Amino acid sequence: QVQLVESGGGLVQAGGSLRLSCAASGFTFGSYTMGWYRQAPGKERELVAHISTYGGTTVADLVKGRFTISRDNAKNTVYLQMNSLKPEDTAVYYCAAAIRIAQIRNPNYWGQGTQVTVSS
Repeated sequence: QVQLVESGGGLVQAGGSLRLSCAASGFTFGSYTMGWYRQAPGKERELVAHISTYGGTTVADLVKGRFTISRDNAKNTVYLQMNSLKPEDTAVYYCAAAIRIAQIRNPNYWGQGTQVTVSS
């Protein structure tokens, strides 16, 4: 049974930091490109960052320089380090897994999401 379980969300003041984690099970983690999406109320889900099987990263312009994605294949976990948070970063953050990097915008698997709220 495939599972992606996010953790680390919460309430933080603007300028603060959070580190999201996504623990994966039920599939060969190291063979999948992993990504983080977010969805704010009334908005479409957007891809924030992704990391390939060999560790290459891509971060959306909106969060570049503030967010960092990383993975630990030994722990089957992907992380999203979020610094200098802004109120507009408030959203539900989702972990996703894609068997091919070209498929990251249509992932094979999704997590259940974790809420991040940034107060001004």
